[in-house]
Amino acid sequence: QVQFVESGGGLVQTGGSLGLSCGASGFTFRLYVMSWYRQAPGKERELVASITSDGRITNYPDSVKGRFAISRDNVRSRVYLQMNSLKPEDTAVYYCNTMPVQTWGQGTQVTVSS
Repeated sequence: QVQFVESGGGLVQTGGSLGLSCGASGFTFRLYVMSWYRQAPGKERELVASITSDGRITNYPDSVKGRFAISRDNVRSRVYLQMNSLKPEDTAVYYCNTMPVQTWGQGTQVTVSS
């Protein structure tokens, strides 16, 4: 079955960096657009980055543009999110998924202290 396993979260100070990683299985990874989403306490889940199946095109909302970078490895079925210049408002549980979304993984917690 489809499965996503996210890792790499943690506690970081404002202005710091973190790199997230996600392993995917149960589907033909190289054929899918992949994305990262996040959900902060009391808020809806939001899209923070996406990347086309061939890795050539990426998209970000204005809230993270210039600070986050998504990449992928189609051989290893992994997708990554490099997060720089982190802000307290980036605090959330981060998830990877396909577009459109399938089942959700456990996510990885990112906490940015002020």
